[in-house]
Amino acid sequence: MDERYPIGKFDFNGKLTPNVIRGWMMEIESLPYMLRRAVGDLTDEQLDTPYREGGWTVRQVVHHLADSHMNAYIRMKLALTEDQPVIKDYREAEWAKLPNYRLPVEASLTLLETLHLHWIVVLKDLNHEELNKMFYHPDSGLLTVGECIGTYAWHGRHHLAQITSLKGRKKW
Repeated sequence: MDERYPIGKFDFNGKLTPNVIRGWMMEIESLPYMLRRAVGDLTDEQLDTPYREGGWTVRQVVHHLADSHMNAYIRMKLALTEDQPVIKDYREAEWAKLPNYRLPVEASLTLLETLHLHWIVVLKDLNHEELNKMFYHPDSGLLTVGECIGTYAWHGRHHLAQITSLKGRKKW
């Protein structure tokens, strides 16, 4: 298993059906709960353990999820309210060096719970036309809101699996 991608890279070549979108939304909705369960009993020493050699610590992964999902939420709202907006990329690795990445994970767990509540309320009422609205990502090109939902459902599972696979390997 590749410790960097324990569930593999995002790959979806199917049709964006209402059932597929609903499944992804359920994953986004449940992530804060699943993440809290995964890290809630970890000590500071465990939280400061990298999930792989040369990788981020568990603490950094939790804070990264909050930052990344805030960006995704804003990107989707921009796509829903503007005509193919160009979104700003950000340097994740540099963000992970900022002082807030040393905060207790509770700060980002609470933020994710509130953020995902807002996000799901927006996503649940999207129609076919809105799911196909687009934004331009500097690295990925044009993306639809529907594709973005899938990407961030995967993103949450991806980082959760990094944490849970580390816990399994360490027998925590």
